[in-house]
Amino acid sequence: MLHNLAQLVRYRGLIQSLVARELKARYRGSVLGFFWSFINPLLLLLIYSFVFTVVLPGTHPKEIEPYALFMFCGILPWTWFSSSLSESANVLISGGNLIKKVLFPAEVLPIVTVLANMVHFFLGLPILALFLIYYRAPLNFPELLWFPVVVFVQFLLTTGLAFGLSALTVHFRDIKDILANLLTFWFFATPIIYPMSAAPGVGKQALNFNPFTHLAISYQEILFYPGPFGHWKWLMALAGASLLVFIGGYFLFDRLRDSFAEEV
Repeated sequence: MLHNLAQLVRYRGLIQSLVARELKARYRGSVLGFFWSFINPLLLLLIYSFVFTVVLPGTHPKEIEPYALFMFCGILPWTWFSSSLSESANVLISGGNLIKKVLFPAEVLPIVTVLANMVHFFLGLPILALFLIYYRAPLNFPELLWFPVVVFVQFLLTTGLAFGLSALTVHFRDIKDILANLLTFWFFATPIIYPMSAAPGVGKQALNFNPFTHLAISYQEILFYPGPFGHWKWLMALAGASLLVFIGGYFLFDRLRDSFAEEV
């Protein structure tokens, strides 16, 4: 397994080509093309802002005002996370023609899915930056240095889960449908549209077991809250756990790889 994992560096050119192909294919035939990478997060933000400020006003505490900015700090990385898992569950099945080629490294496909969605996450950051400027968010340079660390931890966690999901879905096709409902529950079980402080004592303890809770809070503390980045210990613990998830996901993928060509 470790030998195959070390070989991933050799496939960086292939990964780069497939990511570029995925990005081009996603908006092929659309009028606006890559502009949808900016429009989609903006539309998502406007929808949630309308629901929670017009339809359901007063449902959030004053500590998270401006609410649109608070929510966007969590929704943007969540979109990267959820889209990567949803697409990775089906990536080996849809890429069956590539997997059946003897020399093609199947593990490249989940990585490409995660990286392509990470590019969309980065393309959505200018929209977030405009909101930060508009609302005059109190950003501190030392805290911003933690931002790439949070992104890297999310990449590790997401890729590890993508390896496991893609491998298991080849054998258990129902995982795709279960995952769609699980991600809906996971979203509301993460402090994205509400602050962590709003959860009751027992609920807060339960949320601490949710790995994305600590990613969401990290993004919020870096980009939204004015205070120091106090969640760094949780982030470091999550980094260690994410590394284990990455290794475990790849181990499962490696054990099942010989059956992929037959099952797809």
